[in-house]
Amino acid sequence: MAEQSSAVASQAAHFKEVFYKIRAEVNKMMVGQSDVIDGVLTALLAGGHVLLEGVPGLGKTMIVRCLSDAVHLGFSRIQFTPDMMPADIQGTMVLTETEGGGHELNFQQGPLISNLILADEINRATPKTQSALLEAMQEKQVTVGSRTIRLDEPYCVMATQNPVEQEGTYPLPEAQLDRFLFKLIVGYPEEHEYGDIVDRTTGSEEVVIDPVATGADILSLREIARSVAVPSDTKSYAIKLVIATQPQSKYAPESVNKYTLLGSSPRGVQGLMLAGKVQALLNDRFAVSTDDVKKIAHDVLRHRLILNFQAQASNVTTDTLIDDILSHVKTPHAVN
Repeated sequence: MAEQSSAVASQAAHFKEVFYKIRAEVNKMMVGQSDVIDGVLTALLAGGHVLLEGVPGLGKTMIVRCLSDAVHLGFSRIQFTPDMMPADIQGTMVLTETEGGGHELNFQQGPLISNLILADEINRATPKTQSALLEAMQEKQVTVGSRTIRLDEPYCVMATQNPVEQEGTYPLPEAQLDRFLFKLIVGYPEEHEYGDIVDRTTGSEEVVIDPVATGADILSLREIARSVAVPSDTKSYAIKLVIATQPQSKYAPESVNKYTLLGSSPRGVQGLMLAGKVQALLNDRFAVSTDDVKKIAHDVLRHRLILNFQAQASNVTTDTLIDDILSHVKTPHAVN
């Protein structure tokens, strides 16, 4: 029993060590945004995709680029535009000339076939192109004609979008939003952080980010995270939180009934559990607590609530409703 406890403690310590090594490398370039960086890392180690939302110039793309430098993985950046077609990101068959003067068809893979994908301004892609990305995110495969290509793990899509500029954009369908583990809001830096931002981005000294983890390391850490225990009370609490997002359910507060059109699917519970396991390990525990679930509830659920017109007219946000849900759903005393 003592040996088993020692092995568990060793796994948790290794998980934290790699997590903080990667974060330290990213922080060589990034200033502030600690919650966003932790969220991106949590999603990567939980095996989920991330949607980063914020106005231009806040470092959304830079965070993902720095992460790709700190983790030795295949990296692709896709700048989405309205005229982009599925073949532009998946790949296509190309007619090439052989040495003997003949011709043959060869598959030229697109940027979607990699490990870490930066999908910049994802809401500028048309629904047809978004559907190609959806297959890769959900099925971990790309289908081109009769050819199906399995994507190598770890596979993670980190997408960005601008919440303000909506001209020429195509809002992501609910089915695709639901495939993102997290939706992270990237805010403005604090006043005292601007000086460091200027120094690191306009100075003559180049910031070098060293790779401190590999794809095999990420897969190993994902296995450790999935082995974290979930007490029945914590699982029940997470389930109640998700049911509370569904209007007219028995756990829904009045604000959800009033302002919500659709609530979270069961993927919300899956997301709370997976991200909660990472939080538990970062807090030196091998069992998920309700505090772990509460901490990541906004990131997991904010994009899974579809608000009605009354909410938009009243400037009610999903974060406000999640606050109400966390206050309304009672925490089990057994895990306090």
